[in-house]
Amino acid sequence: MTTYPQGTVAHHEIVDLIPALRAFARSLCRQPDEADDLVQETLMKALGNLDKFERGTRLKSWLFTIMRNTFLTRRRTAGREPVGIEECASQMPQIAADQEGTVRVSDVKRALARLPQHHREIIVLVVMLGERYEDAAVICGCAVGTVKSRLFRARQRLQAELGEPTEIANSRP
Repeated sequence: MTTYPQGTVAHHEIVDLIPALRAFARSLCRQPDEADDLVQETLMKALGNLDKFERGTRLKSWLFTIMRNTFLTRRRTAGREPVGIEECASQMPQIAADQEGTVRVSDVKRALARLPQHHREIIVLVVMLGERYEDAAVICGCAVGTVKSRLFRARQRLQAELGEPTEIANSRP
C-alpha cells in the first residue's frame, strides 16, 4: 500500500477523473481534437500545481475549474488570432445516420452547440455529469442561485431549440 504525504493527491485519483474531464471538455469545444487538447493542457496544469490542491476539497471541482479557466483563456486569445474555417466540408460525414436514436443524439448535440456557452456549461455540469449545484457554482465562479437560474433558462432554451414544449408551457392551464 502506497502512502502519500498529507496534502498530496495520488495520480490515480486524477486518472480516474479523465472521462469526466473529457465529457466537460467536449461540451466546451466544438471539435473533438480541441477537447482532447484541452484535457491534456488541464492535466498538465493540474499535475504541475498539485502542491496547491487542498486535501479535503473536491478534486473533480478543482480540475473542472482549471479546465474552465484554461478554456476561457484560450477563447480570449483565439479571438485575436482567427484561424481557418470553423466547419470544413472535409470533416462532414459522407453517409447520414439512418437510426432514429442517432439522429436524436445529433439533434441534441446541435441544439447544445447553439446554446450560449454559460448555458451549455451548466447543462453539462449539472445534468450530464451530475455535479451538485454547490460544486457547479464553485467551478463557474458564481452563486448557487445563479447556477439554478442558468440551469432553468438553459433547459428552457434547449427545449425550444429541439422544438419541444417548454416546462412553463406544460404547467399552464
